Amino acid sequence: MTDETEHDATAAEMPGAAPPGQRSIVPRDTIAGRALIAVIAIMTFLAALTLGAVVLVRATATEWQSEVAREVTIQVRPAPGRDIEADVKTAAAIAAAQAGVAGVRPYSKTETARLLEPWLGTGLTFEDLPVPRLIVVQIAPDSAPDLGQLAKAVAAQVPSATVDDHRGWVDRMRSMAQTSVAIGLGLMVLVLIATVLSVTFATGGAMAANRAIIEVLHFVGANDGFIARQFQRHFLLLGLTGGVIGGAAAMLLFLVAGFFGDTFKGTAGEEQATALFGSFSIGVIGYAAIVALIVLIGVVTAGASRLTVYRTLGSID
Repeated sequence: MTDETEHDATAAEMPGAAPPGQRSIVPRDTIAGRALIAVIAIMTFLAALTLGAVVLVRATATEWQSEVAREVTIQVRPAPGRDIEADVKTAAAIAAAQAGVAGVRPYSKTETARLLEPWLGTGLTFEDLPVPRLIVVQIAPDSAPDLGQLAKAVAAQVPSATVDDHRGWVDRMRSMAQTSVAIGLGLMVLVLIATVLSVTFATGGAMAANRAIIEVLHFVGANDGFIARQFQRHFLLLGLTGGVIGGAAAMLLFLVAGFFGDTFKGTAGEEQATALFGSFSIGVIGYAAIVALIVLIGVVTAGASRLTVYRTLGSID
């Protein structure tokens, strides 16, 4: 008979110990255990929501940056003694002649007025205000034009025109995305810390409730590793159970959000939400990250329990 078998037999013979056939010295179905599962499920749910939000923010910011980086805007302002229509045509021709330009689209007076309607209202006439005209320059995906040369060529023939490569917007969006990701990761760390503290207190309570059994096992020669494995196995199961419940709830929420997004696709509200947050679909990467989070919760739960057991057994010695 091995040492571990003898330890299990000794534990099974003591009052309040696990019955024969149940290897763990920790009761599996208790009020404290169910409460810990609920706490871990809530923590995992919040962490999964945060993780999904981080994935959405990164994907949306990347899409924004890609769209903005593929366009350059030429702004032609009205100037005394110059024909703005001729200046727009000249600037558009200069841009179209540049290598790396896929297309040039000058905005008409009607389109420019429509862009300003939310701020200036309808019925806008260009004779009342010096409204600039915009030219959108599409960048070819396989090459990019020399923006410095483009700006010089436009300024030489159209002094009232300026070239905007949107670099400032891209930098601001990148900073915003990085800040949002850092905040999300910080919240996840706080959730993990809260989970560790909960498991630590639960392990301490379980050891206090089974202290007599632990002391006898310790006295008859059971090593710390054997006792720690019993608690580690017990709390690993609790952690995985709570993690699966919380992670599955978060996945279901994202699936429902994606379903409603597809259902109301094409409406004004859906277009605004998509412009701000993307498609509400975290994709395969997002769901894989949630699965990894569930595994991480289980590992953290088991590790925190093991460390607590070793620390408590050290005090018994």
